[in-house]
Amino acid sequence: MNRYIEKLKKQLTELAEVVNSFHSEAVQVKVVERLLDEMIEAEKGEAEGSEVFNKRARRAAADHDENDGTNSRKKPGATKVLNQLLSSDYFRTPHSISAIAEYCREKFNSDFKTSELSGILLKLSKENKLRRERNHDSNRFEYVIA
Repeated sequence: MNRYIEKLKKQLTELAEVVNSFHSEAVQVKVVERLLDEMIEAEKGEAEGSEVFNKRARRAAADHDENDGTNSRKKPGATKVLNQLLSSDYFRTPHSISAIAEYCREKFNSDFKTSELSGILLKLSKENKLRRERNHDSNRFEYVIA
């Protein structure tokens, strides 16, 4: 382990000039993190116990523990779900953001917050794909096909 750290120090010393050439500290940190990840990956077989330092290995192990063998496919995002609704008949009648979120929860098993949907719905209305109308009874915006 100590030999591994000494080798890592030597490699970082060699790379210091390149890393310091970036003026942004945030960029420097990202570069160093990326380099460390890659160096650890490269020496994974050589150094015993390098998985302790490997973020990707820890993350993969945590994901595996959380999934317990279940299907690990990602759920579609809000944009994809709203585009699916747009291509269906759903927006033929006006719906509020909360009604859309509830529909996504029931039909797509996707628990979107209304704040996640509002920006996408606004964009779709600016692209003239949806119309944004205020409901005079509830004083809330509703979205319907344009």
